Amino acid sequence: MMLWKALIFLGIYAVLHFGYELSGWELLKPICGVDESVFEHLKIGFWAYFFTNIIEYFFAKKKHGFWYPRILSTVLLPWFIVLIWYMLPVFFGHVESLAVDLSWAFVVTFLAAILSEILEKDLERNSLGTALKIVIVVLFIISIIFYTAFSYEKPWIDVFTKH
Repeated sequence: MMLWKALIFLGIYAVLHFGYELSGWELLKPICGVDESVFEHLKIGFWAYFFTNIIEYFFAKKKHGFWYPRILSTVLLPWFIVLIWYMLPVFFGHVESLAVDLSWAFVVTFLAAILSEILEKDLERNSLGTALKIVIVVLFIISIIFYTAFSYEKPWIDVFTKH
C-alpha cells in the first residue's frame, strides 16, 4: 500500500498545486497553492496528505487506531518536506537548473509521503496515550489555522533572514 498511497498523494498534491491557478476560485485559497513560496508548498502537502488519508480510510481493513497516527503524519509531512528539500542547497549550494529543481521537488514530495507512512504504520502498532492524542489534535487544529490564516495574508517573518 505504501507505494500506492505515495502516488495518490502526489496526484492530489499536483491537483492542489494548480487548482487555484486554473480555477481562480477564492474558496480554494486555504487548500491550494496561490504562489510558488515554500509556505504554499507546505500547505499543499498538508492538505494533500490529509485528503489522501481520507481516501485510505475507505480502503483500510483496520479502522481502529487509524486516525491519530495519520493526523500526526499529516502535521509532520510539511516539515519532512522542508528538512529533505534543504539538503540540496546544504550539499550543492544554489542550483540554477529548472530540471534539477523540478526533479528534486518530485523526489522530496514522494520521500516525505514515504516517511509519513512509515511513521504512521509504526505508531499504529502502539497504544497512544490520551495526552499524546490531545497533542496530536491540538497540533492538527493549529496547522489548519496556520495554513488558512497565512493563505490570505503572509506573515512579516522570514525564516532564513536576520531582522
